[in-house]
Amino acid sequence: MGAVRQTHTPQPSRRRYACGPMQDAAPALALDSITCTFVSREDRNQRYTAVRDVTLHIAPGEFVSVVGPTGCGKSTLLNVGAGLLAPSSGTVRVFGQPLVGINSRAGYMFQSEALMPWRTALRNVTAGLEFRGVPEREARAQGEDWLKRVGLGGFGDRYPHQLSGGMRKRTSLAQTLVLDPDIILMDEPFSALDIQTRQLMENEVLELWAAKRKAVLFITHDLDEAIAMSDRVVVLSAGPAARPIGEFVIDLARPRDVAEVRVTPRFIDLHKAIWDVLREEVLKGYEQQKRAA
Repeated sequence: MGAVRQTHTPQPSRRRYACGPMQDAAPALALDSITCTFVSREDRNQRYTAVRDVTLHIAPGEFVSVVGPTGCGKSTLLNVGAGLLAPSSGTVRVFGQPLVGINSRAGYMFQSEALMPWRTALRNVTAGLEFRGVPEREARAQGEDWLKRVGLGGFGDRYPHQLSGGMRKRTSLAQTLVLDPDIILMDEPFSALDIQTRQLMENEVLELWAAKRKAVLFITHDLDEAIAMSDRVVVLSAGPAARPIGEFVIDLARPRDVAEVRVTPRFIDLHKAIWDVLREEVLKGYEQQKRAA
């Protein structure tokens, strides 16, 4: 079993931990020197920097998770990659091209529910296709196909309130993937689910991802989830002005079952190595929340 090796970069504020060979590919999504500063709601003369000088590249087909304490700017980076938020400084490129406006090559699965309550599951899945002008019959066929892929083939006529939490998440997943995005952005999509449903959804995402190998940027608070699903895990420091402080290649064999892989010796080694970096930042974030309260 290989030991975790620490290597140094020219930037002293960033530490990189290699647990296997790094991917070498042109980025599907490149965030370079991203800083996001906001005006305080309470005092417009005050500024708050959520993330500072963050560089993060996602290769085509790579599954990357970002972990860090609450309030460290994980979702901010996701919104920058989606084109929903313009950074205060830095550049965003999508397959080598500067991002202007919304990232049309990305699909976004939000943490909160994004289903329209007045639409059936099928019509929620086909909404994006309809907005793109896809003919109704073709959109319906694609929507039904994706509902079958996520195990909801017989539930297309149900409304969101008639579906369980896990079924609504499956519908949201189909809604995102039916558009065949080249980049998939996921913001803690399973955090509200019970552990059994969560693991089923995690395995389902991995199976669907393996079929087409899209680039994935996955935000989570759950370190176990990040390791079980990813090719690479990036650790952010506590905010304000969060920055990457650790980067780990996850050299666990694929395909993976997220429950089974968690009991393997290599998983345990990786978890310890990443937690050694993350622990202090979680404590810092917790203390900051207590002071704010």
